[in-house]
Amino acid sequence: MRDETSPEDVGGMWAAKGVLTARGGMTSHAAVVARGWGKTCICGCAGIHVDEAAGVMTVTRADGSQKTYHEGDVISLNGDTGEVLDGALPLKPPSLQQGEIRRFMQWVDDKRSKMKVLTNADTPADALEARKNGAQGIGLARTEHMFFSPDRINVVRRMILAPDQASQAAALAELLPFQRADFQGMLQAMDGLPVTVRLLDPPLHEFLPPAELIDDAFAATVAPNLTAAEVVAIVEKMKEVNPMLGLRGCRLGITIPELVEMQVRALFEASVALLSQGLDPRPEIMVPLVGSVTEFTHQKDIIEKVAQQVFNEHGKRVQYKIGTMIEVPRAALPSVASDLAKNGAEFFSYGTNDLTQMTYGFSRDDVGTFLPTYLKAGVLDKDPFQTIDEEGVGALITMSANEGKKCPVHAISKAGVCGEHGGDPTSIRFFIRSGLDYISCSPARLPVARLAAAQCFVEDERKARTAALTEAVESAARVAAAAAEKSRKRD
Repeated sequence: MRDETSPEDVGGMWAAKGVLTARGGMTSHAAVVARGWGKTCICGCAGIHVDEAAGVMTVTRADGSQKTYHEGDVISLNGDTGEVLDGALPLKPPSLQQGEIRRFMQWVDDKRSKMKVLTNADTPADALEARKNGAQGIGLARTEHMFFSPDRINVVRRMILAPDQASQAAALAELLPFQRADFQGMLQAMDGLPVTVRLLDPPLHEFLPPAELIDDAFAATVAPNLTAAEVVAIVEKMKEVNPMLGLRGCRLGITIPELVEMQVRALFEASVALLSQGLDPRPEIMVPLVGSVTEFTHQKDIIEKVAQQVFNEHGKRVQYKIGTMIEVPRAALPSVASDLAKNGAEFFSYGTNDLTQMTYGFSRDDVGTFLPTYLKAGVLDKDPFQTIDEEGVGALITMSANEGKKCPVHAISKAGVCGEHGGDPTSIRFFIRSGLDYISCSPARLPVARLAAAQCFVEDERKARTAALTEAVESAARVAAAAAEKSRKRD
């Protein structure tokens, strides 16, 4: 239980059975991380007050009464309804392996064969689970989630706080085998299927603890040449007024190109190793948060340079693709999308969480303070972070995908969605009818996404049959009317 979670809570979230926060929404940190792991999570529960220091949660019920829970007390969470329930309720895990469900999902896949359903996965275990749930590849591997484990987080911090290039290079060299092992496991789990790896995306300060938690012991571990006060000064200097619009995504890769080189080397070395074992790795690299073509080409040049180095070193070559994650509205404008394709972007993947945030100007972490009022008052008829805004965000997706696909110089090979909307049935219908090629969602949402896609195709087939039948009846009626008129004139 937290007021809201941060990257510092990832270890606790992994150990937990469920996550409950007082703030946040569908695309806040807690929701995205928990959904990716298949853990139950309720965000934005305004009826709770969490005193983290005391280990106490006060709950205000619908009737106004209150109850206090202490660390160690048991509650149950219903992730479907958003209910927080007192005590331990009996649970039954779902299964897709039963005969009837398996047969039903085969029918589902037969119907939605035109729309591929991929997964968002960050570990080999996630990848294996997703493949069991019917994933046709990985549409989004968030590399930042690989950095938070206890054996890696301090190495990342040493890289961030490095006083010189040599120290930074040493930390990156230590991270390389971790990344390579992760990528190799994921590519192996998805043998023969695409694995799209997003280069590091979040601001670096997310990997550092709050200033009040930095002491001499911490400084000695991650920055031996600095005092605690000096580390605090660095952390304070890194703070940004609006980090979601700050030093992150491709901006981070342009500022620290060595970080991109390490990640790309790890991916291609993992791919070559699997190729040597007779497997079929299909790596794809995604450049995040691109707003201009020059940002993309800067990162693309680094990727291609490192790829060639690895292939020359190992005497083997792996087929790969380089694409971009479209999250900034500017990148979705027709002229920019066309230029991205012309300059070598082989696929577009829409990060609809950030694209919605930036198009509306809504902070996805703070939207819970006013969105319920908007929905209740009818200012909005749906939560745009849950169901795609077809008129605004959807229009940006449709026109940029169309521009990329019809580019006469170098058309993109595919376009899809890897944001949370990729698991929403209503949004999936819109993506199919907009001509997108795939959707990507968390492993636990795959069955629903597959079903929603199949239902859309069934609906369209039924409409087409009805339209054809109506046209046939009307045509027959016109022929009969014409014959009757001709006969009347003869008479």
